Amino acid sequence: MTQTRSGERYRTRNRRRRRVTAVVAAITLIALVGATIAGAWTLFTGTTSGQRLTGGPIVVPEELRTVIAKAARRCEAVPVEVLAAQIAAESHWDARAVSPAGARGIAQFMPEVWEQYGIDANRDGTADVWDPVDAIHSAAALNCINRRLVRDVPGNRLHNTLAAYNAGHGNVIKYEGVPPFPETQAYLERILRYAETIVLDERPTGPSA
Repeated sequence: MTQTRSGERYRTRNRRRRRVTAVVAAITLIALVGATIAGAWTLFTGTTSGQRLTGGPIVVPEELRTVIAKAARRCEAVPVEVLAAQIAAESHWDARAVSPAGARGIAQFMPEVWEQYGIDANRDGTADVWDPVDAIHSAAALNCINRRLVRDVPGNRLHNTLAAYNAGHGNVIKYEGVPPFPETQAYLERILRYAETIVLDERPTGPSA
């Protein structure tokens, strides 16, 4: 009888240990999964795609902030926030982006347009559409060229300038304003929406900032 009771107590303790071990393992697994999901979500919301989905502000990548600030001086009629939003709308900061139509680089220049308007902004001897510095400066300069070309077109001049970058200044002149192309209208709306909240320079906040 004593051996039977001792065996039952032993089995009971074993069952309890197994339950405790199972609970600890489950908690650990939940914590690991939660940390993985949180990390993935943080990375995702830091991208342009994630910010579009969540409604958060677009953040200019650190390595491009000075480039965009300097490029914006080429065409001060287009605010730096708008230029940054334009680049985000064009390629989502992807310097190797290629569109189905053949537009290339971070500023999405068609080859023939780049041939005419590409700038060697970093002075390395080559105007390179794949180089973010050359491409962003070229986009800013082209904005001012388009602004002059559509100066007599009715409507908002900034809107017409941005539409000309996407659809060509000839179409803006032809339609006397933003062309009725869904792609161009969506492009303009996206830039203006991004520009409202775009983060150009993340600085610490608080009393010591």
